[in-house]
Amino acid sequence: MAQSIKLGDDIMKIIRRESELQSRSLAGQIAHWVRIGRAIEKSGNFDHARISAALAGDIETTELTGEEKDVWLDSFIEKMGQPGSDEEAFFARRRQLGLGVGLDAAGNLVREDAHSEA
Repeated sequence: MAQSIKLGDDIMKIIRRESELQSRSLAGQIAHWVRIGRAIEKSGNFDHARISAALAGDIETTELTGEEKDVWLDSFIEKMGQPGSDEEAFFARRRQLGLGVGLDAAGNLVREDAHSEA
């Protein structure tokens, strides 16, 4: 049974480009990468627990294999793009005070107060 999933625009751009280069449909490219990813995870050169340990700072990234480093980097970038609870609390407080909460694409300070949120 086919199912729909949502992928970010950045991921879809990569999938579209690669599917064109490899003469595959979008679904075919995704399925291909899923099979490769699964094979890598099951291979002896890849240990997800080690990647998790590196993300937690328990081991150095220099201890990871090349494949593990690639997955670590993707995970690290994803985690860095998500605010932590301290950041969320900091910006919630700034919104309450009517202070700047970030920059827009032009580099202008964005102000937002708690009363304007939906």
